[in-house]
Amino acid sequence: MNRINGHPMITLARKNTEFGEITILRSRATGAVAYCHGDHYQSEADPNGISLAGYIHALHALVAQTSAQDVLMIGCGGGTLGTMLTTTGQRVTIVDINPESIALAQEYFGLPPQIDCHVDDGQCFLEDNPKLYDAIVVDAFSGDKIPANLCSAAFFKLARSRLTASGSLFLNIFVAHDLDADADRIAGRMAEAGFPVRLLDLPGRIVRNVIVMGGPVQSLQPPSPLIMPTIEADAIAAELEQMRFRGSRARHRPVSGTRSPELTES
Repeated sequence: MNRINGHPMITLARKNTEFGEITILRSRATGAVAYCHGDHYQSEADPNGISLAGYIHALHALVAQTSAQDVLMIGCGGGTLGTMLTTTGQRVTIVDINPESIALAQEYFGLPPQIDCHVDDGQCFLEDNPKLYDAIVVDAFSGDKIPANLCSAAFFKLARSRLTASGSLFLNIFVAHDLDADADRIAGRMAEAGFPVRLLDLPGRIVRNVIVMGGPVQSLQPPSPLIMPTIEADAIAAELEQMRFRGSRARHRPVSGTRSPELTES
């Protein structure tokens, strides 16, 4: 029997898709629902579709601080961030390459019907659609890595061209430990595309999420949960309290005509 955080889980759905097997699980004890892609848990939510992942609450609070109205999410999973952004009044567009991901989020995670959903590769969607967004959030994975085309300097330049003048870009990066430099390498590429960069990290924790952000993000304050789930609320609040802003440790080549992003601790 599957278990998450020690709780036994029952299987609600299992889909074999072009992009791997997706399993939807529910906790017998709490009613929490989990979205599993292969061996990786990509979303977990309370019965109302509110995330049980600290980094999702951090992303939600950071995006809300920017006063963004139109938000593009690349990567769906259970769609919990989209649900939470919609609850706080943002207009959300979700793009995912796997149609089953969107369908499962709607059926089992309560993804709101007013969210504009598209089945497409995130880069192709941006290339084909000139609409500008106030924030773009990339939370898309193949295994535990972001697809290479969604974390390249070329993609970041494209994303920059699809942001409003005050728009910001946010990426969720998975790292294994403090010596894992993936987040900093990706931050370096973002800086090469002309973004001032900043990271939100949980130093010292193994197997964690790091948020890499670009744009006018230096004034953002440490995030606090805006919508509390019905379970595990104290653990989420405690995790956000431990998160720290920092600069990128990667060397980068600033784009001609742009200011070199600040790399000191912030």
